[in-house]
Amino acid sequence: MSEIIRRNIEEKSVVWFSATNKYIVLEQKTSDILLQLNNGVSIETISRELESEFQIPPHDAIDFVHKINHEIHIPNTTNKKLEPDHGSEYNIPPFYNTKLYGVNDQVFKVQFQSEFEEYLIHPKFSHLELNASDKSDHTFQVFTENNVTFLIIDGAFIGSWPREEIHYFQGKFSMYMVQFMHNKPEDEWMGIFHASGLGNNEKSLLLLGDSGNGKSTSLAILQANGLTCLADDFVPMDIEKKHVYTFPSAISIKRNSLETLLPMYPELEHTAEFHFKRLNKIVRFLPPKTNQPNHNLPCNDLVFIKYKKNSGLNFEQISKIEAFQQLIPDSWISDKKENVEVFLDWFSNTNCYKLTYSENDKMVSTIKNLLKNDL
Repeated sequence: MSEIIRRNIEEKSVVWFSATNKYIVLEQKTSDILLQLNNGVSIETISRELESEFQIPPHDAIDFVHKINHEIHIPNTTNKKLEPDHGSEYNIPPFYNTKLYGVNDQVFKVQFQSEFEEYLIHPKFSHLELNASDKSDHTFQVFTENNVTFLIIDGAFIGSWPREEIHYFQGKFSMYMVQFMHNKPEDEWMGIFHASGLGNNEKSLLLLGDSGNGKSTSLAILQANGLTCLADDFVPMDIEKKHVYTFPSAISIKRNSLETLLPMYPELEHTAEFHFKRLNKIVRFLPPKTNQPNHNLPCNDLVFIKYKKNSGLNFEQISKIEAFQQLIPDSWISDKKENVEVFLDWFSNTNCYKLTYSENDKMVSTIKNLLKNDL
């Protein structure tokens, strides 16, 4: 029997399937039927109960249960999730360049086969580069064969990714950095969120939003106004404490944000630009200002943020289900059953908001007040 976990949130049910590692939002009655099917209750028995409860014709009841079984239950309990195998046979090539990065008290040596691999990693970590070191704690080797990029760490094959899945390679690279720098293996992380994490001295929150909504720019503005940037784009949260942890990659700043940010960060004037053709954007990178590399803070607020010209400020609480459906597609959530349960319990107790703004000072004041529980 495949594992299914359900949490009722607001008027809906969030259901997780172990076989596919997939989350689906359903009506609560639909989820009841789904759990019955998974527990071996016959379609005929479920249909008779449905017919009696809702006073509907027998053929309508049985058709409904058949539909749930064939469209939801069977596809998500019989298809096992498989990691794509793009090849584990490789020849380690000569490396064009080696970089050393200092994170906490550790030194990461990264060997790049070419400028292509270096471009995937170095811009967001260039502020951590060391000129020299008499030690290295971990060695990452990155190279490409036949348009498939390989990652070897400390001599062990980690994985390989074709060009169209290169963002998964970048995520795996960062995941290992997180594990090493905080001394927590992958099983001890609840999830990695495509968000911006920031906090004060007591708690943190996540800023979320589609590309182009101004999430990273908002983070930079908030950092300039005294809040701590914990992480940008790659925000780790652990299982034990359900805290957001620091990740030291730089904040990506798009060209159209420079006019706003240059008075706060004059160093951006002469910072190198990088053109990411796949994403069709030109960015500069702003190092986070935190000097607490092991910093971690509790988090129970999600804010979907958007800059919109001449909008003033609109801040409102939104449906958790709406927030969940936006959070999940861009997140990595641990597929361990115990960790999924922790994640769903954590999410059930979050507060979810939408903030649309055009005035920076009002946005800053709102976020600070939210972190101080003063709204």
